[in-house]
Amino acid sequence: MARNTGNFSSKIAFYTKAIAKVSMANRDEIFAPVAMVEKFSDFAEAVDLSNHTKYGLQAGVFTQNLANAQHASGNLEYVGVIINDVPTFRVDNMPYGSLKDSGFGREGVKYPMEEMSEIRLVVVSS
Repeated sequence: MARNTGNFSSKIAFYTKAIAKVSMANRDEIFAPVAMVEKFSDFAEAVDLSNHTKYGLQAGVFTQNLANAQHASGNLEYVGVIINDVPTFRVDNMPYGSLKDSGFGREGVKYPMEEMSEIRLVVVSS
């Protein structure tokens, strides 16, 4: 039985192949506990299906196969690819930010330093 307290719900939605590849659940960002269950013939197809979205913040890939992890990191169209952890993993000093329609700009130590700095050129001739 699900419990609701304020803005929290313990309900989890599971979508199966009954939803088309172009469904809202596959192409839009969903800020809720939703698990997408898709059938695929091989890992490359799963990566390709994951790229059919207008967003690209972070992706989580669970695998024990190093070749699959390398394929995911090289082919997923996301700013961050987290292997064997959820895509919300983050530490403050790692680059983080948007790709496609996910937010705007980048975060992480480097980016605010650049944004708050004025780059100057000084030439000293003798």
